[in-house]
Amino acid sequence: MPLVVPRKVTFLAKSEYFTSPGIKGLIKRWTFIALGQVPIDRSGGKRSEAALITGLKVLSQGECLGIYPEGTRSPDGRLYKGRTGIARLAIESGAAVVPVAMFNTAEIQPTGQVVPKVRRVEMIFGEPMYFSGDSSDQELLREITDQVMNKIQEMSKQEFVPIYASDAKELINQGKKIPMDAKELKNFNNSKKSGKLLKFKSRSAKREKRSS
Repeated sequence: MPLVVPRKVTFLAKSEYFTSPGIKGLIKRWTFIALGQVPIDRSGGKRSEAALITGLKVLSQGECLGIYPEGTRSPDGRLYKGRTGIARLAIESGAAVVPVAMFNTAEIQPTGQVVPKVRRVEMIFGEPMYFSGDSSDQELLREITDQVMNKIQEMSKQEFVPIYASDAKELINQGKKIPMDAKELKNFNNSKKSGKLLKFKSRSAKREKRSS
């Protein structure tokens, strides 16, 4: 994206990427800096809040901020539920949200690969979207986030999965099916609320520990 956008695009990255020791750490740091990424300062609290503060700082300087609204990479190429941080950033900064659909990214930079391959990327840019309101209103934040994700889906033509990508990865690691229909989603949400998903993970970890 930075190669085709006339303005500098800054992305947020974990601070650990900039502090790894040795030659590999130095190369990693240079790579992330070259790609326009800045470390998230987590000294003030949890990761989500730290990302918001860092993002607002970038926007307050009149810069362009790039965000992956799903919060993590899709495990299977489908589009997952967006995180509401993007809505908070839009409201509190007053900046426009420009939805972008990107194609062939999994082939160019597979999961775990720091330096991307040199291949052609296709991108579609949507019209700017503007939002206002109370950034503490959770229903409003969800509504705005869903509007942005719907626009991305419209451009990318991806299948939409109404759960977070991080939850999908957890289910895949446990050998479970990703819920899609209304009944499956209801059961999944009930399991999340009761902590069954976390308990299952804990039991699995114990079994792995005993087997090793």
